[in-house]
Amino acid sequence: MKKILIITLALIFILTACTPPTDSPSNAPSPTPAPTQTLISPSPTIAPTQTITPTQTFTPIPPTSAPTEIPFVESLNAIVTAENLSCRYGPGAEYLYLYGLQKDTKIKLIGRTDGNNWVMVKGKKPCWLNAKFIEIQGDPQQLKVTYPDEYTLPVSPYYAAPTVLSANRSGNSVTVRWTDVELRAGDEEDENMFIYIIEVWRCEGGKIIFDPFASNDSEIVFIDEPGCSAPSHGRVFFQEKHGFAGPAEIPLPAP
Repeated sequence: MKKILIITLALIFILTACTPPTDSPSNAPSPTPAPTQTLISPSPTIAPTQTITPTQTFTPIPPTSAPTEIPFVESLNAIVTAENLSCRYGPGAEYLYLYGLQKDTKIKLIGRTDGNNWVMVKGKKPCWLNAKFIEIQGDPQQLKVTYPDEYTLPVSPYYAAPTVLSANRSGNSVTVRWTDVELRAGDEEDENMFIYIIEVWRCEGGKIIFDPFASNDSEIVFIDEPGCSAPSHGRVFFQEKHGFAGPAEIPLPAP
């Protein structure tokens, strides 16, 4: 029995020595990190909103984008391109006639209106021409605006100015009425002369336009739109061959 027990113990010892030891949890290899553990959150420094270049939001407006002011000049040379061009006392076709200019006449321009294309000619008596009938050496917009503040129509010594009776508005339509003045025989420049000159600075398309109207009736209707930075205004003259009586200011109603 002792021999059998010894053999049995010897076998157990041999088997125990040959069996590899079981790994304990503390010696087990570290588990492979899960894929989610290897992801790196995007850095705010590479976010799409931060990759926009500063020039898209902070670049100042170039100075060239500012409107350029036109430099003024004292005068411009011009040549008459029409036959027998009428030079008139005022900046419009219906003002009294002063003298005529032949084609190719060289003239000097010293002023303009602000709102139509009439320019003032230098001379012993300055007069007015329609710019479309002359060839101007330069930009007429460089000329100083001289009408009405720096130019006065010749005054009639024989008639009183008309009196404005009313100025009424219906939408964009304005109706102006004034007292009638009777022209005495022999005081007309010619049979085609109009006895009233109505000067109106009115609004059209967001701009002030100067319109000199002419009439033989003591009433006129014209269009005056809203949308201009400056107020519209006007005045009435009575015209006869010796000069102009007035003006009578028109109290234009606002749009």
